[in-house]
Amino acid sequence: MIRQYELVERVKGYDPSADEDLINRAYVFSMKAHGQQRRASGDPYFLHPLEVAGILADMKLDTGSIVTGLLHDTVEDTVATLEDIEKLFGKEIGQLVDGVTKLSKLELQSDENKQAENFRKLVLAMSRDLRVLLVKLCDRLHNMRTLDAIKDADKRKRIARETLEIYAPLAERIGMHEMKDELEDLAFSHLNPEARDSIVQRLSYLRHEGGDLTARIIGEMQEVLEGGGLQVEVTGREKRPYSIWRKMQHKSVAFEQLCDIMAFRVMVESVGDCYHALGLIHGRYASLPGRFKDYISTPKPNGYRSLHTAIIGPYQQRIEVQIRTPDMHAVAELGVAAHWAYKQGGRPKDVPKYRWLRELLDILEYAAKPEEFLEHTKLELFQDQVFCFTPKGMLIALPQGATPVDFAYAVHSEIGDRCVGAKVNGRLMPLRQQLNNGDQVEIITSKTSTPSPEWERFAVTGKARARIRRFVRQQQRAQYAELGRAMLQKTFRQEGYDFTEKALDGVLKQFKVHVADDIYAHVGSGVTSAREVFHAVFPGHRAAQQKDENVVPIGRVRRHGPKDKSQPVPIRGLIPGMAVHYARCCHPIPGDRIVGIITTGKGVTIHTIDCETLESFYDSPERWVDVSWDPNAADGGDDHVGRIHAVLANEPGSLGTLSTVIGKNGGNITNLKITSRSLEFFEMLIDIDVGDVKHLSNIIAALRATPVINAVERARSG
Repeated sequence: MIRQYELVERVKGYDPSADEDLINRAYVFSMKAHGQQRRASGDPYFLHPLEVAGILADMKLDTGSIVTGLLHDTVEDTVATLEDIEKLFGKEIGQLVDGVTKLSKLELQSDENKQAENFRKLVLAMSRDLRVLLVKLCDRLHNMRTLDAIKDADKRKRIARETLEIYAPLAERIGMHEMKDELEDLAFSHLNPEARDSIVQRLSYLRHEGGDLTARIIGEMQEVLEGGGLQVEVTGREKRPYSIWRKMQHKSVAFEQLCDIMAFRVMVESVGDCYHALGLIHGRYASLPGRFKDYISTPKPNGYRSLHTAIIGPYQQRIEVQIRTPDMHAVAELGVAAHWAYKQGGRPKDVPKYRWLRELLDILEYAAKPEEFLEHTKLELFQDQVFCFTPKGMLIALPQGATPVDFAYAVHSEIGDRCVGAKVNGRLMPLRQQLNNGDQVEIITSKTSTPSPEWERFAVTGKARARIRRFVRQQQRAQYAELGRAMLQKTFRQEGYDFTEKALDGVLKQFKVHVADDIYAHVGSGVTSAREVFHAVFPGHRAAQQKDENVVPIGRVRRHGPKDKSQPVPIRGLIPGMAVHYARCCHPIPGDRIVGIITTGKGVTIHTIDCETLESFYDSPERWVDVSWDPNAADGGDDHVGRIHAVLANEPGSLGTLSTVIGKNGGNITNLKITSRSLEFFEMLIDIDVGDVKHLSNIIAALRATPVINAVERARSG
């Protein structure tokens, strides 16, 4: 436990002008407020805010952040009020504490609703002061370090998943890579302990086999760079298990194929020295094609700057090298926290304004409900990026797979709404075209244009999807309102009354709406029947029974009837009743980009967009059907067949290990065929029932982390 004077001395060590009295008062107030409260581990609860303050002090943050760390749970978990905090510690501290407080007291329906609503509150709070996010991240970090104390396994996994999906990406977005790495690895240890243990064992084996290899590589690189006239410091570091797992999963490579399990960092004195060092390294060692990235001339949106390259380095080792200056390193490790660290003369004024934060606020405005906001925000945070440019040279960072529609909405919401076309590198391209790093994109707009519902099929950013959905909702509401008004007019006329809008004014409260248009929309969408509204307006009316038993409110037709078998899977773009078949050449599953080919006597055959078989249909464009998976349609829980190709060690138990890993990750083997066998290995094709592409990717990644499995990849034919 950090003692009171130790915390003060730690802060005064980097900020001599820190308000010692304020920190002491916050320490005592928090300790008294939490009193005899205990954590799940049995430790005094006060240890938690104290450790959070200690993490903030290690990051050399300002006094306000330290005090907020000490007080952040007092309003939620003790009798202390926000008014008490503002009275004793000032308005600024009160606002910070209010922003960090876990606002989970709302009476919502589910844990997902609570998570979404809390995240909305966090986004609003951190948009006013990013220190709210810094304290929240330190709070989450300490909770993750002590997560083992929670006995409920489901609760541990829920907290770990939330950390992986929200808090780690947020840490990355503000450049705090060390915290991001630790949060991811702690979450990984609870979500997939077997895969993590397997990777840790392999890393341990490499360390044992390599011995002093790292030291020898550092020594040789240091000699090469100093021989070129540079003053450098070369260090080596091992990738964390989750980082290795994610690369195995995303790049579809085995553990042995990764070249950056060991990464080496070269620290030089200036930007010019960075490029000088790069020239010396590339002049001495062979570089790996496509692995050089210049984040100095084009920094990441979170301010990260560095040169990255991968080489066949000393002793023929495939290694990653990062080259940066000490200032770049400070921002790389602490991100935005580096701007809040104490500097002579008080709080810095150069705290960066993040574009992504403004876009989260845009999503917050356009999302219909908290769960939708959470969904779009995860899209915005949790993807690799491509960097594109406007014709004027403005840099726009987008997720991998983004299209000109995403680019248009990233520039401005109005430009996205009015988009009619796009030029990519000077050439007119389809709006569904995926953008690549370095593309220059010019958006063509029209004042009369509106968003197309079809855009949602290929838009990938949360902001674009939220805006498109909002427009579709408004358009649907207008159509429902028009239909509902017509239905009410007909019902009133059948009962012998003239319909007037004024007649609805008296029943607005009864239907919990504010204007008559809301009632029209409810009737048109089937939420309320026209006859219910009529009887609410004329409660004393006793007409003869005129109900048509065949009339069912729109929107309720399918709710109670048998499942429609004419369309066995949720695919958009097909005519109802059309027969659908999956191509056995590519085995498409939900999440793949797909296309339909009309086949005489068979209906439509679904292929993945990159299926080699499609080449034989290029001369028959009339047979192509534009289709996509419908993420909003219920699929009845049906599984889909994903095919993989695996190479296993020919030793006892390897096949059992393979089936166990697949089963533990929710897959079911439906077919298995051995295609080749030797003394050391045997190869096989395996069909697995999976839910979607993500499910199959998780199974493949788990298999790649298994020692007896030499290689595994998705099979596209066979």
